[in-house]
Formats: sequence, structure tokens, C-alpha cells
Amino acid sequence: MQNGITQAPFGTLPDGRQVNQYTLKNNNGMVVKVLDFGGIITEIHVPDRDGVFADVALGFETLGPYVKDSPYFGALIGRYGNRIGKGRFTLDGKDYQLTTNNGNNHLHGGDPGYDKVLWTAAAEGDSLVLRYHSPDGEQGYPGNLDATATYVLTDDNEIVVRFHAVTDQPTPVNLTQHSYFNLAGAGQGDILAHEITIDADKFVPIDAESIPFGELAPVTGTPFDFRKPRAIGERITQPDKQLRHGTGYDHCWVLNKHLGDKGLKRAVHVFEPTTGRVLELFTQEPGVQFYSGNFLDGSLSGKGHPWIFRSGFCIEPEHYPDSPNQPTYPNTILRPGEVYETESRFRFSVAQ
Repeated sequence: MQNGITQAPFGTLPDGRQVNQYTLKNNNGMVVKVLDFGGIITEIHVPDRDGVFADVALGFETLGPYVKDSPYFGALIGRYGNRIGKGRFTLDGKDYQLTTNNGNNHLHGGDPGYDKVLWTAAAEGDSLVLRYHSPDGEQGYPGNLDATATYVLTDDNEIVVRFHAVTDQPTPVNLTQHSYFNLAGAGQGDILAHEITIDADKFVPIDAESIPFGELAPVTGTPFDFRKPRAIGERITQPDKQLRHGTGYDHCWVLNKHLGDKGLKRAVHVFEPTTGRVLELFTQEPGVQFYSGNFLDGSLSGKGHPWIFRSGFCIEPEHYPDSPNQPTYPNTILRPGEVYETESRFRFSVAQ
């Protein structure tokens, strides 16, 4: 035991480097397991209304699929979460071309992104601190970026995720956490009966390649209005162009907060009726990407289950997609001398 965080080998990368898994526990019996590879959360064990614990995170028991096939299960995402159109942007008059790994576009930092690199991990008090030096030119990004991700498991059953980064050249930065959740328990069917509330009057419409048009559209009168609790599956098959573009929900919601407000604000509330489990997201970020697991197709399996269509959902706190190309969106450019800092909290509880 080291500072309440234990460590054990999890596997070996193709180049021979060892990957470790860190186990965080709180005084309520909640358990979270994290890899230094990709900062991946592999397991989240939380109780239901009867006190029965289950793992609510999609993932794998072994390292191999995380290296090869994972659709970002549980991973840290960077240098830029979500998509950048055509992988291109112009910064201070200079054009940059990033790698393209999602059709014509750049997704989640490219391949490999921060989800597929070995971070340097250390237990520091009750915190698991992961550090990664991203060199100038990695995936086409300008500047050396030194990124730190910190995980803390509190006795309020919160997973606290803090990001910190500095750079020596201006560069886009948009770090996030990409866990897939099923509050009934990982592998226990789809997530369509989960009831979700998102505190957002607007969302970011996308084209057929999931790139924003540049506008922020009202959710009123659309299947994207989750200001009151609605089942995820209630409107997901409606004949809506935006649902077609995302193959379901795979959009960024514009959270109801003032631009520049860095306070922690509740953005999302999810309730699973059969178990009573609740997940709330509190974040300093201006947006949240809600993804309904539309590209899971059963071809990947883990923890004894095939990861079937819509068997997990993601709520990724972030800036809006393609922000480097959208001048009206909140700024995502980090400059030398500035510090990128943001915090989000995933709080688990139960309701009757």
C-alpha cells in the first residue's frame, strides 16, 4: 500500500515496457482502477440502491485490446479531444496539417493520441498523478506540451479529474476523459433506458463527417433537448438529420454558463432505473460531448461480454469540436507563459 493507492503489473507493451494498474479505494468501498498506459480507467465499482457493487465501466481485462482495438475506452484524450476538420488549422498566420485518423478529419489527438502512450505515474498523497511530455510536431501539433492528469477518488464517491499543461509554442489544447458507462453494470444490455439530463439550451450541429457548421443551435423542439430527464432511447430513432449525422447522439452540448466562468457546475445527471445508480458530471468546461455508443457493434469483447450496439455512453467534458477553425467558439489556444488548467468530477450515488 502506497498512500492508499496500490500498484500491480498489467502487461507489457510490444516494445517491452511494463504497464502498471493503480487501484484507488475510498472509505465507502468504491474502487477505481487506472492504467499508466493512456491514463485508462479500466474499472469503476459502485453500489446500487441495495448496496450491491458492480463495475460500470466498459473495458478489457488485458492490455492487448487497449493497445490495438479500443474505441478510447476509459482513456485520457489529447492533445485535442473531438474532431478538427480536415486536420487543418491556421495559427498566428501559419498553416498546420495534423494527421487524419477519422476519414478526412483529425480525431482525439490522432493515432497514437494520448490514449495510446505510456504516461509517467506516481501516487502523491491521495492522488494518482500522470505526466506526459508531448514533443513538438507530435501528430502535427506545434510546440512541446507538458501535460499532467490527476485522478482523485473522494469519499463523496467522486472521481476527480484535473488537467494541467504548459507549452513553449502556441498550440491547441483540449484534454478530456473518455470513459464509457453503463450504470446497470458493464455488459448488462444497452443504455437506452438510462434517463439523462443535460444543462444546455444549445448544442453544436454537425455535418455528415461530424464537423461543426460553426453555429450553436437551440435544443428546443429537437431530440437534443435534455433539460428535463429523458430516456436516452426515447427519441434516438427519430427522423432527425442531426441524429443521422451522428448515427445517434454524438454531439457537443453548450453548457448553460457564462463564457469565462471557471466554476465547477453540474452539467449532466444520469439515472439508471433498475439499479437506482446515478452519475453526475460537474465540470469547468464550456461543453460536454454526449455519445450513445453508436459505433459499438459487438465485435469487441471484454470482461466476459461483447460490447454491443449502445452498450455504453460517454459524457466527455470539453471545448467544442473544431474550435481552432471556429473563431466564435471559446478559445482553445494555449500560449507560452499560460497554464492550461481544468477540473471535472464524476459523482456516483443512488436514488430510489
